[in-house]
Amino acid sequence: VGTAMDYVQYKKGMLDLNLVMPIYNEDEIIEVVVVDWITHLDKLNINYKIKLYNDGSKDNTLDVITSLQKKYQDRIVVIDKKNSGHGPTILQAYKDSLNANWIFQVDSDNEMKAKYFEQFWNKKEDYDFLIGKRVNRISPLFRKIMTYISYVVVKLFFGKGIKDVNSPYRLIKTEVFNTVFKSIPDDTFAPNIIVAGMACKNNIKVKSIDIEFTERTTGVPTLNTSILKLFKISFKSFYQIISYAKKH
Repeated sequence: VGTAMDYVQYKKGMLDLNLVMPIYNEDEIIEVVVVDWITHLDKLNINYKIKLYNDGSKDNTLDVITSLQKKYQDRIVVIDKKNSGHGPTILQAYKDSLNANWIFQVDSDNEMKAKYFEQFWNKKEDYDFLIGKRVNRISPLFRKIMTYISYVVVKLFFGKGIKDVNSPYRLIKTEVFNTVFKSIPDDTFAPNIIVAGMACKNNIKVKSIDIEFTERTTGVPTLNTSILKLFKISFKSFYQIISYAKKH
């Protein structure tokens, strides 16, 4: 255990923000997305890093983000990893990013734009967890049902509900969630639901902000698959969430 002075020095060396972004086969759009985020974050005068997690992409994503890293050396970190899926990649990113006061997670498909982030950043002093609620979201019926069931599961097992509980547009106060991140098993399919659930359970200050949803124009959603496979994935996810809730 360090001294109070050690802690002060540690805090001085921390970033304001780590923006973490899981990426899989997004070579058509990823440059547009990353440059848009850099543009908006630079305007806010934030000491930040954008951490791009390439989850074993099979297209030219790695080449594109490596080129971006060379161009924006002080802003971008590229992590190239074997494919483990969206959820485990997000969780790895959280656990890797504790050297910032805040962590922001967003997906790489450009469905939720950087222009809304300033609202979150301006409200952060009053909250510990800020999450985007997707407005006008276009999704298949099965995914809408899964979103609703996720809301119900969190409400039942964590005590409260967040409408868009798995939204990939969230600003998280690191010191509040540090132990939560570390407690979630690495292979968890939907860690964001657990994070939101623990925010409810621990009665921390939560803010939900409406974000306009824009349907993707490039790439293919990773969960665009058969109903049977989606059902199996959903069952596994809910089993993990409920098991975690009972344990914690």
